[in-house]
Amino acid sequence: MKRAVIVDTNVVVAAFPTARTDRPFAAILQGMLSAAFPFAVSAPLLAEYREVLGRPALHKLHALDGEAIESLVADIARHAIVVEPAACAPAPDPGDQMLWELLAARADLVLVTSDKLLLRDRAMRGRVITPQAFLAAA
Repeated sequence: MKRAVIVDTNVVVAAFPTARTDRPFAAILQGMLSAAFPFAVSAPLLAEYREVLGRPALHKLHALDGEAIESLVADIARHAIVVEPAACAPAPDPGDQMLWELLAARADLVLVTSDKLLLRDRAMRGRVITPQAFLAAA
């Protein structure tokens, strides 16, 4: 079995405005929706997906209404491994603490992100990877 991943919100959001699956972000979102690989979420991460996709500036990119966003998040949740976050050391960016808590919950999880600050964190080297690295390893 492949290692389960946590897909950062920035990866999900970057799947829009394109539906082309040859793009790393779109391919990852499509993989989540089709259960092509194991991935983990928490209730706070699902809430963040929902909240960020609902922002007016992003609505211009994806043109999803509230009902479509709810449906998308529900489809993601349907295939996900739900993990309860664990207390841990502070994340390099306080706004990403929930991702660090998910990583702390299970040693076998890997975070897929395009956040350079998280990718540079030495303590999590090997557990935080780019979308391109994830797809290359798949």
